[in-house]
Amino acid sequence: MDENAEISTPKEAANNALILAFGRLQGAANRLEYILGRALEVECGISHLMFEVLLILGRAGDPGLSMRAIAQEQVLTTGGATRLVDRMEAAGLVERAEDPGDRRGRLVRLTALGSQTTVAASRMHMENIRRYFLAPLPAEERDRFAENLRVLSHSARDVLPRLP
Repeated sequence: MDENAEISTPKEAANNALILAFGRLQGAANRLEYILGRALEVECGISHLMFEVLLILGRAGDPGLSMRAIAQEQVLTTGGATRLVDRMEAAGLVERAEDPGDRRGRLVRLTALGSQTTVAASRMHMENIRRYFLAPLPAEERDRFAENLRVLSHSARDVLPRLP
C-alpha cells in the first residue's frame, strides 16, 4: 500500500489503497454485525448490543456496574445506556441494585435469566464466529489477525474522549 499516494482526482480517491482497505474493513464489520446480530435475535431473542452488555456485566461480576461504566464501555450516552438497560430489565435479563459504595447510586447486574442467556448466546455466537469470521481466513493467520484487531480496537478506544 502506498501510504503517501497523492490524490488529485475523484478516481484516485476512490481507488486509493488505504481508503479501499479501510472501506473493506468497514464493509466486513457491517456485514458480520448483521449476520451475527441477526442470529442472536432469531436464536436468543436479544440484540447484538444487548449481548455486548450481557458480556460486559458477566465480565464485571457482582455487584455489577454503574450506568456510566456501561455507557463508556459501549460508547453510548448515559441516556442511551439507560434506555437499553430498561429494555433488558423488562426482559428479565438484568436488575438494578443498591451500590454498596454510594447510597444514591445504582448498579446493574445480571439476573439468573441474564446469566443463562449470556451462556447460551455465547455458545451459539462462537459457532457463528468460527463459521463467518475465522473459517474464511487461512488457519496460520488467524491468531495474528485477532491480535491486530485487538491493537486497532485499543488504539481507537484510547483516542476517544472519556464520558464525564
